[in-house]
Amino acid sequence: DGTMPLARPTGQIPDAAWTSGFREMTEPWKGAVGCLGVAVFFAMTIGIISWQALEQSPEEWVLRGRAGGVLWERRRGALLLRALPAGRTVAVITVGGVPAAEPPPPRDRCWHDGGTFCYAWEEDAELRLSLEPPPAPATECYSVRWTPLRPDVVLKDCFSMANVSWYGGASIRAQRWPLNGAESHAQPFVSGDFSKNPAGYGPVLERYFLGSTGVTVTVAPDVPLFLSLESDRHFCLETPAGRAAAPLRYLLCLSPDPPSRSLRRAPRAGARCDPRRPFPPRRSPVWRYYGPAGSAAKIKRGLKSLAKRLKRHRLQEGVLALGERSTAVLAAAVRPVPPAFGREGRAAPSLIEPLQLSATLSPYASIASPLFLRSLRAGEAPSYWLSLQPRRGGCSVPLLTTWKGRLCARLNVTSAAALSWYLARAQRLRQALGAAYVAFEGAEGNAFLEQAVPPPAELAGDRYTGALAAALATLGNATVISAGARTSHLPLFVQMSPLRSDWSHAGLKGVIPSVLHYSLLGYNFFIPDAVGGSLAGDTPGDPELYVRWLQIVTFLPVMAFSTPPWLCCDAWVLNLTRQCIRRHRDFVVPLLTKYGEEWLSLGYPIFRPAWWLSPTDPTAFTIEDEFLIGDEVLVAPVTEKGQTWRDIYLPGEGHLWMDTNTARVFDGGTILRNYSAGLAEVPVFVK
Repeated sequence: DGTMPLARPTGQIPDAAWTSGFREMTEPWKGAVGCLGVAVFFAMTIGIISWQALEQSPEEWVLRGRAGGVLWERRRGALLLRALPAGRTVAVITVGGVPAAEPPPPRDRCWHDGGTFCYAWEEDAELRLSLEPPPAPATECYSVRWTPLRPDVVLKDCFSMANVSWYGGASIRAQRWPLNGAESHAQPFVSGDFSKNPAGYGPVLERYFLGSTGVTVTVAPDVPLFLSLESDRHFCLETPAGRAAAPLRYLLCLSPDPPSRSLRRAPRAGARCDPRRPFPPRRSPVWRYYGPAGSAAKIKRGLKSLAKRLKRHRLQEGVLALGERSTAVLAAAVRPVPPAFGREGRAAPSLIEPLQLSATLSPYASIASPLFLRSLRAGEAPSYWLSLQPRRGGCSVPLLTTWKGRLCARLNVTSAAALSWYLARAQRLRQALGAAYVAFEGAEGNAFLEQAVPPPAELAGDRYTGALAAALATLGNATVISAGARTSHLPLFVQMSPLRSDWSHAGLKGVIPSVLHYSLLGYNFFIPDAVGGSLAGDTPGDPELYVRWLQIVTFLPVMAFSTPPWLCCDAWVLNLTRQCIRRHRDFVVPLLTKYGEEWLSLGYPIFRPAWWLSPTDPTAFTIEDEFLIGDEVLVAPVTEKGQTWRDIYLPGEGHLWMDTNTARVFDGGTILRNYSAGLAEVPVFVK
């Protein structure tokens, strides 16, 4: 009994025995053991990968609602928006800025909340998805919020264009419909002036995108947004990296209906005008004055000469539009009419009766102008002009920028005193000149970003445009502005950008895509560029181009001319111009009035794409050379040089369309091949 108990075998090789045995191995045996270890390691790795591939689905639901939900696709590192119960994918969003290969786990950080999904890529970004209250019945919305966890992370979500046509967003130099055909590098999503930056975004844009699958994307207004367009691949939403890196936030809304019915159910927020101040469609054309501008006397003679010529050619109705320089010269020589006691000031007698006058202003002042110098001497420059704030004490310095080749200061729209002074100045000028309309140029762009200076919070993005537009709306609905950004509800005409005098998408071919783009975003009352284009192109003075352009603008809210028909073309074009002006007055204006009321009450666009009546026909999604006025008139002009025929898509299966030129009737949902469209006629169909 005094003997020691035997040690229980442990199944482990004693260290001494193992090491001594390994020392005694020959070199070949050592190599064999090492290779075996490596082989076992690789076999285990391959096995784990195979198990993941076989056992784990390539797609995983991360948030699910009643009408659809969001999935994560591992292969592409993408979010999929899928409609239920059909299981149709309506949007593919490729995620950038985080490791695409790392999948979110089945259980997320917000697992206790069934309407929210959260996941963090450590040291990169955090994703938060949540169900949001829908804006309309049968619509479901999902909030997407990316938060950077490091200042150098660039958040970037790209929306695929494969099997989806996208509309909305930004206007571009050569406008396309849909956006799938557009190309643009990543740049700030801010309205701009094409004359300053032809590759930038144009004067009208909204943070709203509509897909042909019935999905909408609305980016939060306070997100510092960059947008890029890659033709036929995707468009991408980005936030810039930096110390003040901000979250990327947008709202995805899913409707079981096609895009036209989606708009009918839930028109874009802010797309409706104030119903108390309806637009009066312009029955008469606009004639732009480009005569002598050296002195007030020369301008008066030039205006009277143009008015006499218009009267001689039986075109005596309309508006003569002065440019900014001519307005300034003429205003300096004309005394304003003082208001009578107890009533508003009356306009001075017009120089050009029975024609009306339109004046032009901008929020810029040359640094050499008496206006700017007076404010500088009075120490009021920071109150009246955008200024750079000093870091440590000192005085504010006016932020200088270029406008029409001059170094200028820009009106400070955050100052109530500056806005009040500016509006009073516009009113006095209008009264002094007897102007029926006042146009305001230079409303687009962010002067701080143009100078690579961080803007103050109250002027971030397009808030300058919004603040100026809200102030100008108080002048009445005879006011024209050059830009629009979250201002489509205001009673303002919007001046479209100048186009090239040629047949390209930067010229004639871009007119209809621009019309559809403006109208979709809620800017239904716009002034198109002048007939024939305002910018030098490949075919200056082309009578055919002039005629085809004239035929399109006949059916738009305003007919504008810079070159009178008697200067560019033969007598028959002058006769055609008279006919088009009468048709616009008698046929188009009543239509615009009718569908303007529908826009006010329901928010539907006045000018509609072919897919509005054919919402399930893929052919209709890419038609960019036709447009509808409401639901009852189809305009199909010729936009190709030398053609006297074209193919015409008649939307709306089950409807009948009558050609207004021939009275022939055709079925909707069909294509008329090689349909005759001589130079003197434009195919127009009435439903």
